Amino acid sequence: MFSDDDEKSDILVIESGKPAILVVDGDTGLATRLNELFNKAAVVDSSVIRDNSPYVIIGVTTAAAAVQAVAGSLAHHGQFNLIFSEYQLDQGNGLELIQRLWQLDPNLNAILCTGYPRLDWQQIVETLGESDQLLILQKPFSEVELRQIVHAMIRQWQLVKQTQSVMQFFELQNKELDAANRKLQDIQAQLLQSEKMSSIGQLAAGVAHEINNPIGFIKSNLNSLKGYTEDFLALIAAYEQAEANIVCSETLYALHRLKEKIELDYLRKDALELLCESSEGIERVKKIVQDLKDFSYPEKNADRWQWADLHVGLESTLNIVYNEVKYKAEVVKEYGELPPINCLQSQLNQVFVNLLVNAAQAIADHGVITIRTGAENDKVWIEIQDSGCGIAEDKLSKVFDPFYTTKPVGKGTGLGLAISYGIVKKHKGEITVSSKIGQGTTFRVLLPVDPEEQSS
Repeated sequence: MFSDDDEKSDILVIESGKPAILVVDGDTGLATRLNELFNKAAVVDSSVIRDNSPYVIIGVTTAAAAVQAVAGSLAHHGQFNLIFSEYQLDQGNGLELIQRLWQLDPNLNAILCTGYPRLDWQQIVETLGESDQLLILQKPFSEVELRQIVHAMIRQWQLVKQTQSVMQFFELQNKELDAANRKLQDIQAQLLQSEKMSSIGQLAAGVAHEINNPIGFIKSNLNSLKGYTEDFLALIAAYEQAEANIVCSETLYALHRLKEKIELDYLRKDALELLCESSEGIERVKKIVQDLKDFSYPEKNADRWQWADLHVGLESTLNIVYNEVKYKAEVVKEYGELPPINCLQSQLNQVFVNLLVNAAQAIADHGVITIRTGAENDKVWIEIQDSGCGIAEDKLSKVFDPFYTTKPVGKGTGLGLAISYGIVKKHKGEITVSSKIGQGTTFRVLLPVDPEEQSS
């Protein structure tokens, strides 16, 4: 093919706005003729005319020099509009040269000059394909033909470039519209979730208030019942001491039979244990209701930053999602030392709820959810890992997009992780995800101890 040592071509700097033509001709006669026609000067290289030439017309004698000229102009952000090439070259032919130049600059228009009356069209198609950027010009040709052809080919190149510029503008506009649309979707997701949580919060707060009343008197009654039971057991103990004074054997026998029948020794022990367990159960219900109330009234603290213990928030969240998790996974806690952080605690609790519920739903039968925490430098981190089905690598980049979900229809809205992402970003933190199919998924939340200090 072409040897770069055949002829060295200086790097060309093409002036913006001037039509540029490269001529590949063994004797430079065609380049001189074009300069005479368009620049009124009998020269091979129009650069010697300086600013007086309306066209940039450069003549080279080898294919290698032509390749260097096109590559050099592109490297300096210039482009030739048109190439004239003789069909017969010292090395190869004009078709092979045009093929090479189109690899460098696909927009380049080309005119192949030939004196052969019967050029093989099939060879042209096989080498270059059918293209409207190629014109076969049969020798001899007149100056009128040259003028018309050059003007038409350069005008075509300019129109193509203008069209490409318009298309690039529209592509940029589309990208900006897509970005604005995604932002609107994110805002819409937050509004929907906010309204949804507000409705759920009002409902949950009402339910919590209604539950609190019976819990109050059940707890009070259990405390009273415990006192009564202790009194009854004390009375029974006194009667047992008085048994020694009963002389009637039949009465003693009947008492012993009754104690065996009701398993008095077991009742004495179990009655108090049952009451203790009931009191503990009521305390747990009370704690869940309190957590539910705190979670249901985010508007009280939503805009108030406060120093909080994230472990308390995690424990409160676990109480709320306990029913979602208990049948699906064992929860393993690997808590490190965490300093209090300045945060919107109710909003971070929402993040923990979303991550824990997602972890439980990712597990098909029964698995493990591991919660890890730790601190490094001026930041704290929380990891929630599940042993579920995992997320495909090509979907990981989309999990934080609004309305995107990998769950079956009816199982998710695609808002939870988008909302979580927004909350973490509001705290000037980061949330990342790693996953392997069949092994599970890990979400890691990294938060500054004091976002306000970080922004200052």
